[in-house]
Parts: sequence; structure tokens; C-alpha cells
Amino acid sequence: MSDKHNIERMNIVITGHVDHGKSTLVGRLLADTASLPKGKLDSLKDRCEKNGRVFEYSMLLDALEDEQKQGITIDSARIFFKSRLREYIIIDAPGHIEFLRNMLSGASRAVAAVLVIDAVEGVAENSKRHGLLLSLLGISQVLVAINKLDLFGYDESVFRKIKNEYEKYLEELKVKPLAFIPVSAREGKNIITNAPEMPWYQGKTILETLDSFHNLPSNENSFFAMPLQDVYRFSNDNDDRRIYAGTIVSGEVKKGDLVRFLPSNKEAHIDDIQTWSAPAKESAKANEASGFTLKEEIYVKNGEVMIKSDENALVSVSSKIRANLIWLGRQPLIFHKNYLFKLGSAKVNMRLEKIERVLGDESVQNHNDLKRNECGSVILSLSHKIALSSFYDNAALGRFVIVDDYDAVGGGIILESLKDDEEEKKSSFEDELFALLRKHFPHRFNDNISYQI
Repeated sequence: MSDKHNIERMNIVITGHVDHGKSTLVGRLLADTASLPKGKLDSLKDRCEKNGRVFEYSMLLDALEDEQKQGITIDSARIFFKSRLREYIIIDAPGHIEFLRNMLSGASRAVAAVLVIDAVEGVAENSKRHGLLLSLLGISQVLVAINKLDLFGYDESVFRKIKNEYEKYLEELKVKPLAFIPVSAREGKNIITNAPEMPWYQGKTILETLDSFHNLPSNENSFFAMPLQDVYRFSNDNDDRRIYAGTIVSGEVKKGDLVRFLPSNKEAHIDDIQTWSAPAKESAKANEASGFTLKEEIYVKNGEVMIKSDENALVSVSSKIRANLIWLGRQPLIFHKNYLFKLGSAKVNMRLEKIERVLGDESVQNHNDLKRNECGSVILSLSHKIALSSFYDNAALGRFVIVDDYDAVGGGIILESLKDDEEEKKSSFEDELFALLRKHFPHRFNDNISYQI
């Protein structure tokens, strides 16, 4: 039997348009996996019978929310269910705005998602928006539950039509669901056991599909990266150490390793790994808050990223990026205005340079702004060069937040770094210069050699 404290946990988000059955699906998972507090289900059914109300599984969420407000027990108030494999912690997603704010705040990190679509209404605008949100947040493990098929007598053609439409839309976003599952959340069909009413569906149930998902692989095997949060200097008892501190977001580093700070490009060897009230360490790895002393004394600022000099770190230094962005500000995102751009421990001013695409408004060629709740692909110009990465190369160095007047107004993921205007001018000048030199002095150049100014 698994140790209660060592059981694996997975954070998931279950989202869907209003009245598409998300709450009913969550209620069913809680009830059918015996994840409710003892007597909760029977108590609620009895209360409904006494009050002449029809019991709905969605009511279980309201009951648990009431307990949370009354401060009864944390475990019963948390929305979670369990299988034989693991516990699932559900990130509450009452709407796309709340969902995004929760994700941006870092309070929870979903590694998988369930998108619920009502077979009666079909693919709604919010169904598309939720798909885009998952794409922008980099959640790749997705299952789509097409709900309320009982209202159509479990007709396969209804399921296929919605599946084909939504699958085609998600392909544009580069989101490939691992499963489309026909369900009736109210009747409990294909939730934890296969439904005999749908013999045409031979795939896994909702719970079986979730159990086939994996927690994101550890960042330990990726390249080493640590955003520098602070440099501490002590002066007591002739202690003149400088401790370079931060939380390692990926990879591993050891004493003696040669490290480089970006964007300053300064290098030094790790002299010691600092610990507080703990045994001395020879190495430090991903997700550990760490402090280092260096053999060579260098001056670097907060916000730089420390990497290993001999490692193929997929980190760029740039002041211009192409990104997928979700805007939440009350005022639109506009050109020619400064915003605060936060990535890791780096904070720089930012301006919108170009809007390349807006979800739901692809027919318009030139967008003047990005309004509240709109999502799009944009080019952003930063006031200073910072170290960053494509989200798909390193999630921690590729996910950012935008702040305006102390309020988080947007966020998204970096698709790629771009050359800034000065670099483009320099590159163009170099190309023209070498072309001219090659024309007049061809014997001076070897085609197998790369020349730089």
C-alpha cells in the first residue's frame, strides 16, 4: 500500500464554457472515485430530497466550497480526487480570466487539462478561447470530453462532427489532444468505466486517460540555468563573501564548474555551494534555492541568468521577442506606451511593436491594440537586453508577465528571440561591406571561412 505522504500528485485544470457540464464532470469524478468526505454524498442527496430538489452532481462543488468558507477541513475543502495511481489536484477554472490569473500568479501549475464541450451547443467561442489559453500556457497533455451525448441517444455521428470541428481548430494552435472522449457526466458514462451505451467507442475512459498522463519530466536533465535574484555581502567577523543567490530552474551545477552570467557574459568558477543549517553540498540542481561563492570576484546585477560555460544552453540574449500573449488589462495594450516586463528575476520596460494576429479577428490585417481578454501573437521590444529562451526550450525562461501600474495585465510565452534594430543595421552593414570587398578583392577571401568584423 502506498504511503499517504509519498503518493504522486498531478495538477490538472478542468475547463469549459458555462453550462457545458464542467462542474458535473468534476462532481462525478469526486463521487465515483470515492474521493469525498465520508457521508458527504448521502447527506447532500438527503437534503435535496427533503427540499424537493433534484440532485445534481455539480452541487458537490458548491457543498465543498461552503465547507471551505466555514474553515472546516482543508482536505475536504480542496477539490481533489484520486485513482489507484495518484491524487489529482484540480485548479479551479470558473472562467478563462480567473484560470489565466491563477496560472500567471504561479499559485498552481497545471500539467494536464480536460476541456469539456456540450454536444448540444457544440464548439462555443469560449471553447476556442480555452484551447488557445492551453496553447499559450504550454499545456500539451489535453483530453477533450464531449458531454451530454445522452441527449442524443449516444449518437456517434454527433460526437464525430464536434470532434472533427474542434480537432481542426486545435491543429492551428499546434495543440494535439491525446484523446477525444464521448461522455455523459450526469449519467456517469465513460467517466471511470466504459459505457455499454456507446459500443462504437473503444478508447479509454476519462480516468484511464488521466492516469496515462505524466507529470512533466524533471528539469534536472536540461541545461543548467539560474536567474540571479540577489547578491549578498556579509561583513561580520571578517566575512567578506559574496553569495550569488537564486532558484535553479533547470539542470545541475557542481563545485569547480565554470559559469557564465547573461547578458553581461562575465565568467567565474564556483568556489562553494552555500547551505544554511544543513550539510555541505558538492552540487545543486533544479528547483533548489541556492547560493554560490565564486573564485573570481565579478560584478553582476539581479536579473542575469547563470549558465554553465561549457554547456549547450539554449539561452538567447535579446531585446526583441515574438510571443503569444493574453491580455487582461482593463485598458487595451497599445503602441507607444511603456509597460513592465517580468521574466524570472529580470524586470525591464517594454513596448508593443507589432500585433501579428488576434484570435477571432484574423480578417483584420492591422490591429491598433489588444483589448481585454483578447489573445494574439505579438512582437515586443524591451528597453534592455535580457537572457531568455523559447518556452519550448525552457519553460521557466520562456514564460513572462506584463505589469502596468502594479497590476498584472497580461502574460504569455516566448516563441523566439529576434534581432533588434541595431543588430539588424549592423548585420546589413556587414553584408554590404563584405559583398563590396569580395567584389574588388576576390583573391583575399576563402569561401570556407566565416568572416566577422
